[in-house]
Amino acid sequence: MRVLHALPFLIPVASVAAGQAGGASVFAFTDSQGIVHYSNVPADTRFELVLAAPREGQDLSHKVTSLQRSAAYTHIIDGAALANRLEPALVTAVILAESGGDPQAVSKRGARGLMQLMPATARRYGVNNVFDPEQNIRGGSQYLHDLADRYQNDLELMLAAYNAGPEAVDRQGGKIPPFRETLEYVPRVLQIYHQLLDLTRIR
Repeated sequence: MRVLHALPFLIPVASVAAGQAGGASVFAFTDSQGIVHYSNVPADTRFELVLAAPREGQDLSHKVTSLQRSAAYTHIIDGAALANRLEPALVTAVILAESGGDPQAVSKRGARGLMQLMPATARRYGVNNVFDPEQNIRGGSQYLHDLADRYQNDLELMLAAYNAGPEAVDRQGGKIPPFRETLEYVPRVLQIYHQLLDLTRIR
């Protein structure tokens, strides 16, 4: 299953960032060549909603930029997902939530790269260069695969463990830890994941 094959964006990002399209949503359709088109002004009847309008104070241009960035790694995502029996949409959703598609992203806690691997996790999965997209996505996907096995494919627990660590999930008796970040992270990734799955159904 291919999630984002190509992204010739139609959205006027500068206008959105300037507030001219405040409250806009992102729409998409896939043409006969398999190219996914996005717009915040769906002039064609084939467009369908894929990302709802941001809440007040959110910047739509951030979502657009994240989608553009992640599209560059579609072939890597597809390969890593296939090798680890994951949905490409799930890997993409984690990338979008973790780094916004920025391969140079570094968190305050030291997580790095597209899938925000901590140094210990990177070492465990043989990632020598966390800023290399292929290595990072491969390592992050292997980690997701192992979490899927550990939590019997329970997406909520997989994502909670990806964010807070499996030890934190286990300490809660196999429940999502009551950390604000994790409680916000899990539904955010799931929302992106389901939106990406909806996009694949347009094709």
